[in-house]
Amino acid sequence: MSVLVVTSLGDIVIDLYTDKCPLTSKNFLKLCRIKYYNGCLFHAVQKDFTAQTGDPTGTGSGGDSVYKFLYGDQARFFGDEIHLDLKHSKKGTVAMASAGENLNASQFYFTLRDDLDYLDGKHTVFGEVAEGFETLTRINEAYVDEKNRPYKNIRIKHTYILEDPFDDPSQLSELIPDASPEGKPKDEVDDDVRLEDDWVPMDEQLGTAELEEVLRAKDAHSRAVVLESIGDIPDAEIKPPENVLFVCKLNPVTEDEDLHTIFSRFGTVLSAEVIRDYKTGDSLCYAFIEFETKEACEQAYFKMDNALIDDRRIHVDFSQSVAKLWFQYRRKDHQKGKGKFTARVYTWLTLVSVYTQICVFYIPMHGIRYHA
Repeated sequence: MSVLVVTSLGDIVIDLYTDKCPLTSKNFLKLCRIKYYNGCLFHAVQKDFTAQTGDPTGTGSGGDSVYKFLYGDQARFFGDEIHLDLKHSKKGTVAMASAGENLNASQFYFTLRDDLDYLDGKHTVFGEVAEGFETLTRINEAYVDEKNRPYKNIRIKHTYILEDPFDDPSQLSELIPDASPEGKPKDEVDDDVRLEDDWVPMDEQLGTAELEEVLRAKDAHSRAVVLESIGDIPDAEIKPPENVLFVCKLNPVTEDEDLHTIFSRFGTVLSAEVIRDYKTGDSLCYAFIEFETKEACEQAYFKMDNALIDDRRIHVDFSQSVAKLWFQYRRKDHQKGKGKFTARVYTWLTLVSVYTQICVFYIPMHGIRYHA
């Protein structure tokens, strides 16, 4: 007599010893019939030992026999059916996980290796795995905590009776659901946060390019949090302005007015600032161009990269500097009497922001930019 048990890791077919263990086999079959096991966790997996399930609470301390549903609370447990010739000698042995002598209910276990003979005589062996040993191997390899509970839930999804020699009691029909239940049992106790059985790792959900983009975004955000914690930016979520271009590889002789005139052909330029050494006033050969509109900024990006200005091939990029935003933020604090922000500090912050350009990940064609 057989039962197909569908788990989140694969299918298992169990052959039952109905002749030698009729009470236990009937209990198991009828619990399957009323879909009692649907959603039950494998709440304890001990590597190379046993995998235990059958408790709707998921704690290992619950569960009822079918006889309780048929005859009342006094029939919650039923007696052992231990036979000396039914041993735990091979992987895939199926036995009741009892709370003590003659205290069998719904919980049962699979053995995960051969030669567990020291369990003989202690628990009722009522079946063996006929198919699905690869599923047992996958269960055996599950990562578990110190209580032997898998970090990623392993559940019984469904049970199907392939052959049943026992007639259904008349009152059983009232217990059979109209549809096979899915998800976790209503009695399950949520004592810990676990990965659900249908959880799929991110690297299996996304393509290579998408995964790389997500990882870059996470890395950029982590860097921003560090910069916020050391006071380099006011907020980790701050975004660079979308109307500012970063221009580098400038000729030292190029002035603010030159850049203002050249870039004005794309739209109104609010400011064009060559960054200079605060001691000597010498050009550091990079600048920031602020446009009135984002559209003008994008046109300048596409047209001016690698353009020739004062005999130098310049490089143009979308700005990742938040120095101006930081300056505005600090200036507000100063206005509120919270501190003083000198031009020298502003220049230093500008240099810090430019330095972080090397840690930037962006997709200019779509205007997506991650600042670090």
